[in-house]
Amino acid sequence: MLIKTASLPPELLHIIRDKATEYPFTGTYTDLEQAGSYLCRQCGLALFRAQTKFHSGCGWPSFDEEIAGAVKQLPDKDGKRTEILCARCDGHLGHVFTGEGFTSKNLRHCVNSASLDFVADLSVTDTEEAIFAAGCFWGVEYYFKKLAGVIKTEVGYTGGHKDKPTYNEVCAHQTGHYEAIRVLYDPSQISYELLTRYFFEIHDPTHTNGQGPDIGQQYLSTIFCYNDEQKNIAQRLITQLKNKGFAVATRVLAVKPFWSAEDFHQDYYGKTGKNPYCHTYVKRFDD
Repeated sequence: MLIKTASLPPELLHIIRDKATEYPFTGTYTDLEQAGSYLCRQCGLALFRAQTKFHSGCGWPSFDEEIAGAVKQLPDKDGKRTEILCARCDGHLGHVFTGEGFTSKNLRHCVNSASLDFVADLSVTDTEEAIFAAGCFWGVEYYFKKLAGVIKTEVGYTGGHKDKPTYNEVCAHQTGHYEAIRVLYDPSQISYELLTRYFFEIHDPTHTNGQGPDIGQQYLSTIFCYNDEQKNIAQRLITQLKNKGFAVATRVLAVKPFWSAEDFHQDYYGKTGKNPYCHTYVKRFDD
């Protein structure tokens, strides 16, 4: 199990860890109508299927059924409501209500969008996460979306010192952040090691000042590790490449809060139909 607390920005931590509530009608998933699954944002466990989601008018995502064993209930501290939490990591989800008559199941899990990740996968049961930086995040995302086992990508900013950074601030070198990508993957389909090998093969890890025409600190090759297992794998792969003659410049750093980039940057090449200008696949590892 991978607990992702270290990458959660303060507003998500305030809800997931401190049991706050997001304002109604502001959550990303309140009105989402798409087939797939909803995961715990903190540990990646699948909690709800989209077919159990319904519109209650309350201003938060509502579900009338959870995945068996994925959600637990506790009496709320207010003495009136019933809190719901991820059964694995105890991340706060929201509250559950009965007797309202919205659906035939007469049950409403009222969940904060901030506590969830949505993936367009109908059957996933568990996920893990990796965070990489390898130049312009448009091209990095383009390639990771092609990889079997990757079920969600999100581009953003991490590694710096400024909360809620903007693209312009990052480009102006005012934040210390890298352009990065958050990759959710199904560990039953692909391992962290194979994912990291792929990372080394979709950019040039020997570049010391960026990728292609993109020069600057925000474009440096970097792996952000959640734990010693990820760190050891990354360092072992770097050693393998160095033994093959590659002067690898990739940094290996601890995970820091990940700030989602503006909507314009998400799936940029998918939206525009263009192709990456500074990334290409080059095989560097033996089978």
